Amino acid sequence: MGIALSPEDRRLAVVLDDITDIHKQICRLEGGYLRKVAELSTVGRSVRSVTNELALALRLGKNRAGKEIAHAKALTRLLPRTLAALEEGTIDRYKAGQVVDGFAVLDDEQTRRADEMLATRLEKTSQNLARAITRVTNKVDPEGHRARCKERRRDRKVTLTPQDHGMSTLAAELPAEVASAVYGSLTEAARALRKIDKSRTTDQLRADILAERLLAGNGGSLKPHVYIYVDLFSLLRLNNDLAYLPGYGDLPVEVLRERIFDPNSTWSRLITDPDTGQLMSVGRTKYRPPADLDDFVRVRARTCSHPGCSQPAQFVDVDHIQDWAKGGETSAANLDGKCRYHHLLKEEPGWHFETRPDGVTLIITPAGRTYTSTPEPTHEPRQPEEPPF
Repeated sequence: MGIALSPEDRRLAVVLDDITDIHKQICRLEGGYLRKVAELSTVGRSVRSVTNELALALRLGKNRAGKEIAHAKALTRLLPRTLAALEEGTIDRYKAGQVVDGFAVLDDEQTRRADEMLATRLEKTSQNLARAITRVTNKVDPEGHRARCKERRRDRKVTLTPQDHGMSTLAAELPAEVASAVYGSLTEAARALRKIDKSRTTDQLRADILAERLLAGNGGSLKPHVYIYVDLFSLLRLNNDLAYLPGYGDLPVEVLRERIFDPNSTWSRLITDPDTGQLMSVGRTKYRPPADLDDFVRVRARTCSHPGCSQPAQFVDVDHIQDWAKGGETSAANLDGKCRYHHLLKEEPGWHFETRPDGVTLIITPAGRTYTSTPEPTHEPRQPEEPPF
């Protein structure tokens, strides 16, 4: 016997049906999109070249573009059942990506077998699908699973990820038992300190204790070499315009004052013109100062000059746009700052770069498309009538 629905519930059912239909259409389009991306990888040049063509065309970062290509190739070559489920709207792009990433440790033959085994288990929630992928992977390649558990320990690393509101996440990938021991030690210390310090939560204490322990090996003081872009009037305390920290973004000047004026810190103060927001002067301490020209080129764009790349200026390569051996001058107009990945892109056939004296970079790709990368001002140019305070 059917259940009588109220007008509101009937409307709810109609809207939900519409959402389901639209979602299926999106999934089908995603499947077609991935087939085209896979096709692009067969008609382009090198992996680096094709990756950057796609990154520029879709305004993606190189890592995201590379992942798009890798997923497309895996789905079309090795995972036909999973791709078919995506094109039928049975699964969405996120779940298809789970399958690709989960089976990436398998060889081609194992991946095809795993695709067949997983085909009847795809209609699960993401969490349950992840468990199914793990089970299938371990069943197809039990010896590999044991070897990977040992090998994975060699991949231990620490990463830094910018977050909102002046915070970043420092993450360490460690063997499970080591990570548990570190966390347990921090928790015990935080709880002990919490008994006498009620001003901080246990989470805050854990974070503070971790920072203190890590910095203790450096004499207990923070000694970074950091580029900080600050408006001249803000530096003179005539206003409080936002400063700019490469690799992160805007931060209130007051938050940074303690760091940039700490005598134990090694920093480069990069003063910007209050009227235009562009670089005006480069200040530095005596600690291994780079040459004036190298310093200017390195920080002119604040990050790698390639569109979409956020590698901070202090880590880029300063390179001749026109090779020195071919008559290129060592000048601001012929020097450019790029991360190592995009520096090597210059050697790929069909790629052409030009940097103008104002720091604008012109890029022509093998597909004949032209892109420009223009340094953003660190703050909005001041209006003529706007006072500095």
